[in-house]
Amino acid sequence: MAAYLIVDVDDLLRFSSYRGIDLHELAVALRGSAGFVAGLYDTASLKAVALADWRSQSRDENLQLEPETIFRSVGYQVVDVQDRSCLPECLLRDVFRHDSNPIDELILATTGTDLLPLIDEVQVTDTARIRVWGDDEEVARAPCLSRDIIFQPLVGLHGIKGQNVWVYIDFENISISLNEQGFVVNLDHLIERLVAQAQAHGKLVKMAAYAPWGQRGALPPLVDASGREVADDAPSRLMMANIDPVFHLPGKQSADIRIARDVLTDAGHPEAGDVIILATGDRDFNDVINPLLQRNKTVVVWGVRGSTGRLLQSHPSLQLEYIDDFTDLRTHQSLGAFETEVDIESFIPSQWSSVIIQYFRLEKSSSGGDITEENLIAQMIDIGDVISVERGNDLVSQAISLGILKQQSALGVLSLNLQHPVVEKTLLIVNRMIRRVANTLHSRSWEYVNYGFLLKGLAMERDLDRPGMNESDQWRSHWIDCLVREGILQRDLVPHRHNPDDLVPVIRLPETSDLPLAQTGGEGPSPIEFASEEWQGVPPHQLYKTDTEVAHMVNRIVVSVQQFTSFRNFAWCPLGSLHRRLREFDSGVIFQHAVEYLLVNNMVTVNEYPNPRSDYNTKGIELDEACPFAAVILAERDEFVRVLLEMYRSNVTISQANIEQRLGEDWDVSLWLSIMKTENVLNALPGRADQYSLFRTHHTVKLVANDDVDEVATA
Repeated sequence: MAAYLIVDVDDLLRFSSYRGIDLHELAVALRGSAGFVAGLYDTASLKAVALADWRSQSRDENLQLEPETIFRSVGYQVVDVQDRSCLPECLLRDVFRHDSNPIDELILATTGTDLLPLIDEVQVTDTARIRVWGDDEEVARAPCLSRDIIFQPLVGLHGIKGQNVWVYIDFENISISLNEQGFVVNLDHLIERLVAQAQAHGKLVKMAAYAPWGQRGALPPLVDASGREVADDAPSRLMMANIDPVFHLPGKQSADIRIARDVLTDAGHPEAGDVIILATGDRDFNDVINPLLQRNKTVVVWGVRGSTGRLLQSHPSLQLEYIDDFTDLRTHQSLGAFETEVDIESFIPSQWSSVIIQYFRLEKSSSGGDITEENLIAQMIDIGDVISVERGNDLVSQAISLGILKQQSALGVLSLNLQHPVVEKTLLIVNRMIRRVANTLHSRSWEYVNYGFLLKGLAMERDLDRPGMNESDQWRSHWIDCLVREGILQRDLVPHRHNPDDLVPVIRLPETSDLPLAQTGGEGPSPIEFASEEWQGVPPHQLYKTDTEVAHMVNRIVVSVQQFTSFRNFAWCPLGSLHRRLREFDSGVIFQHAVEYLLVNNMVTVNEYPNPRSDYNTKGIELDEACPFAAVILAERDEFVRVLLEMYRSNVTISQANIEQRLGEDWDVSLWLSIMKTENVLNALPGRADQYSLFRTHHTVKLVANDDVDEVATA
């Protein structure tokens, strides 16, 4: 039986040094494992070949014994290869040309791909087994391994024990140090690079990150690949990468004590890591490092250049690696213009939201005075956005780098970039939410808004219907919570009106009136406006000139309420059912504004009415048909229906063009067609564009015709 083990020594030297494996031990383990898997009773029958550039290996001062000597002593045939590009050719020439028998077992031990072409060059039997023992994903993905070739990792082979790696990350220290050195802390990228660097030292068994997780403003801004601030998501993102987020109270001393205790406790376990990595720049960890070295642990320190203590840098027994060397984090200066595509991902509250909201709060209270960096940081500390001046400086510095804030002078005067997409969207959301709450409280004379009611109302805010916005109740809850944290809204628990033992969440406006609202120009958000007071006494047709959408909704409500009450012989119509019926025409608060117009002009009454189908009262709307304004709208409806009846009786196709020809230019035919379709008076004819059938026996049609109808099939 012809069995070959080919060992790429140049590659395996890197592998053994990373994992602390003795080269002699590795050579013996490879030969013994190869004989075992080949089914050989005597390893002397195995032809073991070690190839390398032996001259360069002999000049390596870090090796106590020359690798060539090691492999010869274990029974390997050594082949000298100075040009790695011709590894297969050298083996075919110096090894396989002397053996004409086909190979039954071929094992390649390599961490690279240079040796793999040999598989296609050697002659093997029909039942031959080919194995590749490697340690690199590149080897496992090589095209030649797509066939019936067995790939096995080197670590795990009999006799080869890799080093276990345990990592302890002082995340608060590292993130602050990176930020102070001018790096933007991209959390996802940082996690990926830390894990990869740990795996380069051996088998990653444990990884923990220590920080005051959940303490708002305790860490510098953490962003994702798109630039979105994700500090609140940091613990969950760490756990997804199998990193345990460990909480400690804010403060340097708290972190040092917790990490030191855990490291020393873990080091005493029998299965403790062979390699201990401490990600910190704190010199206080010298008291932890020395006991680890006494227990023969390999200690690696990850630090940040410019922030690592001198005692750690000069320690003779440590491996010091700089995080800024094995990551390619971007700097604040490199960001320039903000590159986040905020329209792609969900636009949720972030620390930038706090900067924007508190800037406007300051601007309002300062009555047009300059807003300085010092003022803004003090305001954010006062509201709880950050816990210290240092974290405030971090936040403002990154906001300036991202273009959210602009520096107006060397004295620290700041302005807000109203054209920035994050600023524009944040202001839009904040204004729409405050306006929704304020208008609801004002128009209904309520003390508070039920939380669920507010969520439903915000869902109908058409101005918020943009990519990544207003996508779910969870999204809306995130922003309500944000405004509560920022002191813009107030959340309380009040007894349920039908069951006082149950408490329900409600939203109020705080007693203070310093709402961060401002005109932004263009299509940006606008301040709260109570326009209903200006609508008093304005006829419906005059309302068209200033508030067309509201005027349209007024017509829809009057027609729909009148039809419901007259058909069911009811005095009122459920307000919630009416809103659901007309929701598709409500672009934000149009329905609410229309109700306000109807109320201020005494066209309707909104009240709590006894509901025969429920034990509780139902909020309803009652139409006063005798009111002149309501009578005008109903008369217009009747005239439109009469035209439809005339066309029906004359067998004329009911279409928008034919209706306009009969009514003239003064009519908004599109609106009335839409109303008739909503009320089921007209139905679109299938397959016929802009043609409708009249529901001849519809209640409203019969009402207009004074019941003088013949029961003829609909046209």
